[in-house]
Amino acid sequence: MPQATGKLVADLRILAADAEELMKVTASQTGERIAEARNKIQQSVAELKPRLAQAQASLAEDARSAARIGDAYVHEQPWTAIGIAAGVGILIGILIGRN
Repeated sequence: MPQATGKLVADLRILAADAEELMKVTASQTGERIAEARNKIQQSVAELKPRLAQAQASLAEDARSAARIGDAYVHEQPWTAIGIAAGVGILIGILIGRN
């Protein structure tokens, strides 16, 4: 789920950048409907940027929290962590060796 959320944040950042680029390209265009559309896009981008920054900060904090939990577990149970890592390594080796 966090990976999907990170992808969503990245996609929304790209969308915001594209919308800003569209506003720059259409700056010379005139007409009431174009001006109205540009204002809506500009307002949406302005509202989106702080929410994206907040979502990114939240994702970063979740990642740091998960890293702290993993670090604490490894310090509390080093042999278990070594066993799990070895098991995963063996499993990956078997799967690669099959091909």
